[in-house]
Amino acid sequence: MPHQIGYVDNSGGTLAHYKFLTQLRDFASANGWTVLRYDDSIENRELILRGPGYTGTEEIFVGVRTYQNAAADYYNLAAAVFTGYVPGNGFDAQPGAKLVGLPAHNNRIDYWLTLNPQRIAFALKVGTPVYESAYIGKCLPYGRPSQYPYPVVCSGMLNGIPATRFSDTSSSHSMGYKGNSVRLGLRSNDGWLNAYSYPWSETNIGSGSWRLRDSGGVYHLLSIELHDNTANLWGALDGIYYISGFNNAAENTLSIDGHQYVVIQDSFRVGFSDYYAMRLDS
Repeated sequence: MPHQIGYVDNSGGTLAHYKFLTQLRDFASANGWTVLRYDDSIENRELILRGPGYTGTEEIFVGVRTYQNAAADYYNLAAAVFTGYVPGNGFDAQPGAKLVGLPAHNNRIDYWLTLNPQRIAFALKVGTPVYESAYIGKCLPYGRPSQYPYPVVCSGMLNGIPATRFSDTSSSHSMGYKGNSVRLGLRSNDGWLNAYSYPWSETNIGSGSWRLRDSGGVYHLLSIELHDNTANLWGALDGIYYISGFNNAAENTLSIDGHQYVVIQDSFRVGFSDYYAMRLDS
């Protein structure tokens, strides 16, 4: 499956975060995902999609909607994963709904968007700039489908959908990939879990003797594995990897075994452990 890199702005009178929702709809529908709902007639515009999975027969339900307040100067997105789809239900009331927020913008948004049959991931550059990231869809489970039939992840930048502007510098505005946070939900067989994420679960990563860096200019990617920090290891994110921030920067690119990756930082943060690499599917 492919990727798309581009930008949207507010030219023509349509706000940028609205335009990104349209881009996401068009890109997903052109690449194997089914549009179950797209409503641009309401203020909080809604998009709900169904993915076929790698088997072609699965039903993976994800969505993105807008929420904004012009007086408070925020124009945000809510990324969501569901366990089903009911046409008569509102977006937030879909079965098993998990929602996380991403600060976005009414003006220009640069974006990196990638998908495959089982998940959609994207990063946005907005404002000053800061970088916002989301992942919706299945992970790579460490178990058989009979054991773990719907291993979906919903990851964003905010807990739920608060009134948070992109300029916020609090600890509550941070990427869910770092784990042990309500900003990343992993669906178990009986509900949503707040999983830990390796390697960020190693408390000394990025500092002291644990500080990782490149080896002769080559950066090694680490799988982001989801676990409970005790006995259970559930799986890994699909196409999202930890990368060292040592002598590195957002929007750098790298190629490994024929796959292209882009480096993204955690919002405004630029420490050694504040970066990840997103595979640009092709």
